[in-house]
Amino acid sequence: MQDPTKMGHRNGQLGKDIDSVIDRLCYVERQLGIITPPTGSPATSAAGAPAALVVDEDGGVHPRLAAYDEHVARTLVPFADACAALGPEMEKIGSSVKDVWAGMRLVVELGTAYKKPSGPAPAAVQSHLKPCQDAMSSIQKARLDRKFDWHIKAIMEMLACVSWVVVTPPPSPAIFVKDTVEASDFWANKIRKEYKGKGNEGEGHVRFCDAMKALVLDLSAYLKEHHLSGLAWNPRGKDFAEAKVGEGGGVASGNAKKAGPVVTSASAPSTGGSAGGVFAELMKKKTEDGSSAATGLKKVTREQQTWRKEYKKDDGAAPVKPDAPTKPVTATKFGAKKTLGTPKCEYQERGCKWIIENQTKETCEGGVCKVTVTDAKQQVYIYNCENATVQITGKLKSIILDSCVKLGVIFDTAISACEIVNCKSVQVQATNVCPSFAIDKTDGIVVHLTGNEAISQTVFVTSKSSEMNVSWVDDDGEVKESPIPEQFMHRLVNGSVTSQVSDLYH
Repeated sequence: MQDPTKMGHRNGQLGKDIDSVIDRLCYVERQLGIITPPTGSPATSAAGAPAALVVDEDGGVHPRLAAYDEHVARTLVPFADACAALGPEMEKIGSSVKDVWAGMRLVVELGTAYKKPSGPAPAAVQSHLKPCQDAMSSIQKARLDRKFDWHIKAIMEMLACVSWVVVTPPPSPAIFVKDTVEASDFWANKIRKEYKGKGNEGEGHVRFCDAMKALVLDLSAYLKEHHLSGLAWNPRGKDFAEAKVGEGGGVASGNAKKAGPVVTSASAPSTGGSAGGVFAELMKKKTEDGSSAATGLKKVTREQQTWRKEYKKDDGAAPVKPDAPTKPVTATKFGAKKTLGTPKCEYQERGCKWIIENQTKETCEGGVCKVTVTDAKQQVYIYNCENATVQITGKLKSIILDSCVKLGVIFDTAISACEIVNCKSVQVQATNVCPSFAIDKTDGIVVHLTGNEAISQTVFVTSKSSEMNVSWVDDDGEVKESPIPEQFMHRLVNGSVTSQVSDLYH
């Protein structure tokens, strides 16, 4: 026979362990917004009508909404103030950006009140982005002073982050939003360079750039905490088919100082089958009589433990054999460094071509791959190189860059052309003459022209590319840089289509 004191000690320790588990589960439920309200108190909205969400006595809202409002107060308001400091024109732009964030809040609010749509969620949410789209359209159509061209371009690149509500991993919405910083910084850095050291006026423009970057980074941090795997939904909410465009979930709006700790569905029972009801009863017993939350629980015998082979169903039916587990599909880790092939730098007699492949700063001496061309008929083909520099000496026929990332190419004279295809973040410098640059499916390229003859003879042919810039030295010896237009306006005139460069580049 066991010692009663030891049995009491074990029961006491077991009770403490169960109490700890219950406390942790209750905390998790509060964070997820699925705690069942106390018995006899139906879930009601701030207005007193039944709703999918409950607000507390202090006017608090769902934790996700409260965190979003804190994000707005922390970074969106300073950004709008920075816009207003630049003048009335930019003040209107700042107000439109606030409208975009207000539209995003409506979508977040829908997620707190409704279940995930039965069909594809991105397609279902798309129509609810109309308030955001209208505000973005007003920014794009704004006609401001030309000195604000870079500001508008930076804002439009930044506003691409709104699409996080229809993004499903991979990548996660937080990473997707953070990636827009690089695109907006392309124009913001131009603003910083233009207004650096220009007193109070320059400080206002730099403050605008810093506030815009802080806004995006803070939104990314918010999504990482509350919407890591996409827009979060309420598993006990209403049917999403009832949601109307331009309306939230029917919860309290405004900035809340404290998030509501109780958030649940109105139709959920307070006790019984739900896990929230069981935990509520256990916690009630614990607080009323001071006994352990495990006191009075029914003992489960070996025959009733479903995971044992001795388990027997009450109805005598044969246990259902579970389906064979399927091997999970291993997804490629997002952001993983791609594996390059064998580095190659060789000359092929057939075709008179230099082949440069898979070069990096580690495979090249000093990060520079040097090629000396001895015949003007020779060509250079550069493929799949990354984080390196290719220096070509001598006069050659043509150069082709294919599928390269963060690569720099320096050459003297190309008789025919230099082609850049499927590249990203590359720089090409012609120290003498190159009559033609063909840029196709490339994002981020700067062409440097340092020879006086090259400036007047060079032609650029572009297609399906973005973030293109050309840099040259003017007659005064000053370095100039200008974007190559990627946006055009087309009209039907006398039965034919005419095109001209968008006003953004004027």
